[in-house]
Formats: sequence, C-alpha cells, structure tokens
Amino acid sequence: MTIDLSFFATALIVVLIPGTGVLFTVSIGITRGRSAAFWASVGCTLGIVPHLLATILGLSTLIHASALAFQIVKYVGVVYLLYLAFSTMRSRSAVTEGEQVSPQGQLSIVTKAILINVLNPKLTVFFLAFLPQFIRKEGASYLIQLTTLSLLFMILTLLVFVGYGLLANRFRSSVMESPSAQKWSRRVVAGTFASMGLRLALSER
Repeated sequence: MTIDLSFFATALIVVLIPGTGVLFTVSIGITRGRSAAFWASVGCTLGIVPHLLATILGLSTLIHASALAFQIVKYVGVVYLLYLAFSTMRSRSAVTEGEQVSPQGQLSIVTKAILINVLNPKLTVFFLAFLPQFIRKEGASYLIQLTTLSLLFMILTLLVFVGYGLLANRFRSSVMESPSAQKWSRRVVAGTFASMGLRLALSER
C-alpha cells in the first residue's frame, strides 16, 4: 500500500509537540542519562498501543460516546500526573554520572512511561479523528491500512522521543555541576506535570 506523505508530515508535527511523554523522557535524560532516556522512549511508545488498538477495534468510539468511561480514565490520569509532580518535588536524589540502568530501573522507567500515555483518554479520541483521514478507499483493507499507519506512528514516536532524550542528555553536565540547577530542574518538571494534570482535569471530550 502507498502511504500519503502528508501522513508523515502531520504525524511528525504531532509527535514533536511537547507533552507529558516528552517531559518525562527529557527529565529522565537529564537526571539518569542516555540509556534511561531510551527506556523512557520505549515506554512512551508502548503507552500509545492501547489507544491505537482501541481505534483499530472501534473501542474509541465507545469511549468517546461514554461520558463516564472518559471521565474515569481522565481523572485517574490527573491523579497520576499530580503524583509524578509530588514525587519529583520530594526527590532528593542527585544527578549521577553513571549511564547504566539496572533491569529493575529499566522496568520502573518503562512502567511509568506507559502509564503516562495510557491514562490520557484524549489520545484515543485523537487517534479516532486522526488515522481515518489517511485511509484510501482504493487501497488495502481498512484494518490493514489502519494497522500499518499505527505501526508507522509508533516508529516515528520512538525515533523522536529518543532524539529528545539525547538532546536532554547533553545538558546533564551543567546540571550535575550545580545543586541549584538540580533543585530548579525538579521544580520546573514538577510544575509542568502539575499544570498538565490541571489542564487534563479541565479538558472536555
């Protein structure tokens, strides 16, 4: 099947827009290095799988139509973002030079990253509106096209997020050398998580 180039252009713009996943990946890249940022990118990418599956299976229509389901997922997501903000502010762990991340650390990073995206019901509604625009009537079956577009979106997400993590890692030296910079970076990240949680709480379907 032929993929419309406008899909890649639009998807790239969408992925590049900073959101909670980007914030998490960048903060991990600064505080824990390139390896940790990579696992954050993997987790954020895996976190969109349920939303894509919901779109493919038609469940997103149900979520969009059900006010109760939408509100439940939304407020669980709000609570989780506020938890991340609170835990970031309370953290006193310094930025370290080590690049290695233990298997337990990898699992923890991936799990947190997955939850960030899974608990955002706006993503399901977004994919419901976004992906069908690029389905060709004369092309392969609807399911094949939708699955292909979903996989391409995931690959693009992973590549962009890894790029964000690598860029964040370049600022590590200046943060490591300044306790004041570490304190302010925690405040900025925590404040951003809190503001995103508030924005999600006030959002409508």
